[in-house]
Amino acid sequence: MTSAAFSQEVQAENVTVVEGGTAEISCRLHQYDGSIVVIQNPSRQTLFFNGTRALKDERFQLVEFTPKLVKIHLSNAKLDDEGGYFCQLYTEDTHHQIATLTVLVPPENPVVEVKEQAVEGGQVELICSAPRTKPEATLRWYRDRRELKGVTSKQENIKTFSITNSIQFPVERRDNGEIVTCEASHPALKGQKKQTQYVLDVQFSPTARIQASQSLVREGDPLTLKCDVTGNPRPDDIIWSRLNDTLPERAQVQGELLTFPSLSLQDNGTYTCQVSNKHGRSSDQYVLVVYDPGAIIEAQTQVPYAIIGGILALLVFLVICVLIVMVWCSVRQKGSYLTHEASGLDEHGEAREAFLNGGENHKRKEEFFI
Repeated sequence: MTSAAFSQEVQAENVTVVEGGTAEISCRLHQYDGSIVVIQNPSRQTLFFNGTRALKDERFQLVEFTPKLVKIHLSNAKLDDEGGYFCQLYTEDTHHQIATLTVLVPPENPVVEVKEQAVEGGQVELICSAPRTKPEATLRWYRDRRELKGVTSKQENIKTFSITNSIQFPVERRDNGEIVTCEASHPALKGQKKQTQYVLDVQFSPTARIQASQSLVREGDPLTLKCDVTGNPRPDDIIWSRLNDTLPERAQVQGELLTFPSLSLQDNGTYTCQVSNKHGRSSDQYVLVVYDPGAIIEAQTQVPYAIIGGILALLVFLVICVLIVMVWCSVRQKGSYLTHEASGLDEHGEAREAFLNGGENHKRKEEFFI
C-alpha cells in the first residue's frame, strides 16, 4: 500500500513480515540531486546516512542505494521492530515518508489439555490454547470431520494474544481411543493449518469372558482357558478359581491363561476368572466336562445321525403337504363335475323321453301294416 503520492520527492511502502522472517523496507526517490538521505527506525535512531551504517545492528543491511531507490533488509524481525521507518531526503526543504512495519506472530501447534479424567457415563472437557499469536488465531474443534462448537476466550498480553477454545461432551466406553482434533488458523499461515490431535482416554469398568482352546475334551488332552479382559485402566490381577474346590495341582496359571497339560476326570468342575479395577469388577464361568475317549467318539458320531434324522423328518413333512394339496384339488374338481351333471339333467331327460316315444311310434306302424 502506497503512503505517498507519486509526485512527492520520497515514497515509502508499508511492510508486513512474519516474526523471525526478513522484511524489505524501500524508499523511492524522485528527482534525486545527490542530497542527504537518512533512514531512521521507529525510535528515530539513524540506521543509514547516505548509504553508511550508523546504528550497530547487523540485522539491518543496506542492499541497494541508487538515485531512485534505497532498500534495506531487516532479518530475524521481532515484535520490537514494529513501527514507522522514516525515509528522509534533505534538500532545500526536508522531505520524508514513513514505511510502517507490521510483525505477525503465527501460532505454534495448539496445546490440548483435559480438565479432569473422563469416566464412562460422565462428561469430558477439553481445552485448546494458542498462548501467543498476533493477531489472534482462530481455534476450531473437529471429530470425525464434524466441527464441534466450543467456547472461545482471549487475553491480550501487550502486543500478542492468548486464545483458548473449550468443549464439553458426554462419553461412553466406546469413545475410548477416539481422536479429537484442535485446529488453528492464522493470516500468517497463508491458508495452512496447525493441528493437534487428542486421543480420548475414557475409563470404564472391566469385563471378563472365558474362551476355551477346544470345546470337547477327553482324558489326557491339553486344554487352555483364556480370560479375555477389557477395562480402563486394564485390570492387572486376574484371579482363577474352581467353584467349591481348589484348582488342580497340575493346572498352570499365567495371568489370563489357565492351562491343563493333561486333563483327567478329576479336573471336572466350574472354573471362574475374576477381574476388577477402581470402577468395578467382573467375572465369568466355564463348566469343564472331561470325557473318556469312547464317550467323545460316541458323541461325535451322533452328530451326523442327528442331521440325517432332521433331513428325513423334513422330507416326510413335505410329502404329507403335497398329498394334502392333491387330495384337496381332487375333491374340488369332483364337486365341480357333479354340479355340471345336475345342471344338464333336464336336457338328458327330454332326450331320453323323445327317444322312447320315437320307439313306440315305430312299433305302432309295424302293427298297422300287419
